Amino acid sequence: MADAPDKGRVDKWLWHARFFKTRSLATKQVTGGHVRLNGSRISKASVLVTAGDTLTFPQARRIRVIQITAIATRRGPAPEAQALYLDLTPPEEKPEPTAQIERKGRPTKKDRRTARILRGSYLD
Repeated sequence: MADAPDKGRVDKWLWHARFFKTRSLATKQVTGGHVRLNGSRISKASVLVTAGDTLTFPQARRIRVIQITAIATRRGPAPEAQALYLDLTPPEEKPEPTAQIERKGRPTKKDRRTARILRGSYLD
């Protein structure tokens, strides 16, 4: 990345940084109005981004907040892509576990009898 440009298209940058599998998916996300650049909603994939800009967008049931640290010239391997940004996304809160019955497989004959008794459909 010695000849790294100082500006680049937002859809290409999202694809280079490996947030989306294809550039067309990144373009759809941007043109759908789901991406914010420095707090402002953008709807054109041709918007130019620079180092220091902040992107906010939904990905996999969470909202990602990313600060751009570099602009890439190609879509390289994952370690190279991770060097392009600083992840500012708050840590995901895990829901409290609920009381559920642990099942390890098929119910045993005893389990089936107990279930029939509880349903009231046990014929003896």
